[in-house]
Amino acid sequence: MTRPCAYPVPFRFDRNGRSRQYSLVNTGDETLEAVSLTLHGTGLMSSSAPALLRPGHGVEVTIRATDLARSTILVVRWFRPDGVEYLWTVTV
Repeated sequence: MTRPCAYPVPFRFDRNGRSRQYSLVNTGDETLEAVSLTLHGTGLMSSSAPALLRPGHGVEVTIRATDLARSTILVVRWFRPDGVEYLWTVTV
């Protein structure tokens, strides 16, 4: 019995230095539905409606906090075309 290959995370998370502006880009070959970002910890981030992300497209977000890397985690949630939900945690 052959096991399926692992599904690679289809995102690139770009950090823009000191500006606290970040972007999440769909680097996969599928259109992803209901992409949402949730922040856990002491950081602050504006909320936005879940997005549809086509390959090569992204969303931008501003996150503010003291010592983001130690105090805050970003959770990315999305659905693939087959309807399966995925979560990915990112240290900001």
